[in-house]
Amino acid sequence: MMRFFQVGRRWVVLAGCAFFAAVAAAAGPKAYVGNFADNTVSVVDIGSAAVVAAIPVVMGPHGMAVSPDGLTVYVSGDGASAVSVIDTATDKVARTIDVGKSPHGLAMSRDGSLLLAGVYGDDRVAFIDTATQAVVATVPVDKPHTIALRPDGREAYVASQAPGRFALVVIDLASRTVSRRVPLEKPPRDLEFGYDGAKLYFTMAGVNAVQVLDPAGDRIVAEVPTGASPHLANVFRGAPGGAAIVQGPGEVLLFDPATNKPIRSIAVGKQPHWMAAATGGGTLYVTNEGSNSLSVVDLASGTTKTITVGNAPRKVVVQPDAARGAASGKRIEIRNFAFAPAETTVAAGDTVVWTNDDGAPHGLAFADGAAGTGVLLPEASFQRTFDRPGSYDYVCAVHPYMTGRVIVRTP
Repeated sequence: MMRFFQVGRRWVVLAGCAFFAAVAAAAGPKAYVGNFADNTVSVVDIGSAAVVAAIPVVMGPHGMAVSPDGLTVYVSGDGASAVSVIDTATDKVARTIDVGKSPHGLAMSRDGSLLLAGVYGDDRVAFIDTATQAVVATVPVDKPHTIALRPDGREAYVASQAPGRFALVVIDLASRTVSRRVPLEKPPRDLEFGYDGAKLYFTMAGVNAVQVLDPAGDRIVAEVPTGASPHLANVFRGAPGGAAIVQGPGEVLLFDPATNKPIRSIAVGKQPHWMAAATGGGTLYVTNEGSNSLSVVDLASGTTKTITVGNAPRKVVVQPDAARGAASGKRIEIRNFAFAPAETTVAAGDTVVWTNDDGAPHGLAFADGAAGTGVLLPEASFQRTFDRPGSYDYVCAVHPYMTGRVIVRTP
């Protein structure tokens, strides 16, 4: 019975004041764009489509990741040996984490407890505990470029660009060891798991197609034909199809994930590099390294807006819409030593936000073993996105007689 209440290896405390300050700092969630040539990150207010700040970061911002709660953005420096940690409430660098020479890609676990960094110059992948902001382990991988984490949190796939030994290297996250390699004939560029984890989408240098890999057997089961130099592809939850960044023609290629056939193309800027999706999947934010801009793409209509950012923008991340659950009625209050409502029904993909409106500390422990919280102080909040239909029981991690349930239905 104690295992049920003590979920996870660490307690996570989220500061409610910091959360609401981050939301209030702009009209809505913000996008963060890493400008490779400026050593800055442009902060874009999504509501007004305007740059509201430029944050100096480590040299050559290469990889980026945002925490699930939207409170922290991590930026790796290709020309440095560190990762900058941005506090999104103040839009300033709160600290710097030394990881090793020339870190490239970053990948965040779905629960936000672990950040992986591909340390290209030192031939290893660094494991960063986000609670302590420290490197807690490393795994040897030759020339790790980008990283994709399986949504179930069990494995990480790493694009290894070692000359003559190109491969996707698979790391078992529990044992922190390399479990297997998928040899490739050409250098892998980017790799991303679709939102449901069923397929891994990756690109290779010199191949004008997106590779579709089935992780169940590590087999390439299909290709999505593209124009010249596809860089990355993904299938975002709620999007009308898969999307691929194709650098040669400067476009976003939409494709059908069921058939892997192209649907249509949407022109963006010059030499597009990266993309991130807003909550709901209907809008993409695309960096254009060759035109120093960010394209805001409405996937339903195909219309775009252009926002000028810094020089040579590469990566972009978008804050999760943390207020989405509360705004749509998916908010649970903790008050008078009870969850209100005690039972909540949501659709798969919805986010639920718990807020401690009581005078005493509380917490959350989930029966399915998902990461919860330890001490959730008064006015603090916690959120969880439920991806699969089912019934999810939980209790207060401090007062186990407080019980609740979230019922997740098919969307």
